[in-house]
Amino acid sequence: MAGSGAAIRRPGGVTLPNLITIGRLLLVPLIIWFIVAGQALPAFTVLVVAGISDAVDGFIARQFDLRSELGTYLDPIADKTMLVSIYVTLAVIAAIPAWLTILIVSRDVLIVGAVVLSWVLGEPSSVQPLRLSKLNTLAQILLAAFVLGDLAFPIDLSWVTWGLVYLVAVLTVGSGAVYLVEWVRHMGQGEAASSPPAEAPRGRAGDPAP
Repeated sequence: MAGSGAAIRRPGGVTLPNLITIGRLLLVPLIIWFIVAGQALPAFTVLVVAGISDAVDGFIARQFDLRSELGTYLDPIADKTMLVSIYVTLAVIAAIPAWLTILIVSRDVLIVGAVVLSWVLGEPSSVQPLRLSKLNTLAQILLAAFVLGDLAFPIDLSWVTWGLVYLVAVLTVGSGAVYLVEWVRHMGQGEAASSPPAEAPRGRAGDPAP
């Protein structure tokens, strides 16, 4: 297995899972075009292909020990780009509530802004995926799939999609709040560590030396 893993590595540290992830990024304009053009079935198909590619690149990375630093950044960027683009487009065509898309985008902007601010202030913090955040991402994927499926097939899935709309809203707010609490705690610990120790109070004149 180790030999096979070395065989599929690419020069410059770009691995096969990285290439699959880049391919998933290239699918974003395609799925947006299909949604805008009213081609729900092709859009649904592209979303399924993107989901499969996400599972495949993770499997290959683990199976052949091809995890890379590039992949740790590239994979979530591809996922977020795909989901945010789909949600914005679905909101534009009124397939989902605009307030939900605003909520999702605001949460992501808040997290990215907090990370950038921590770097600017010299207290860099890494965004670790929380269990609640993973549930939120899964719920977002399911909602996008059900909405596109509802548009593509002659099946009424509105009762499922509306339930998922409110579930995604709750998970988005909850995961954003948890990230914010963790960020505030991280920044507070950094300031405490960098603060100079307080000086001992000076004795008054005439006080005996300790």
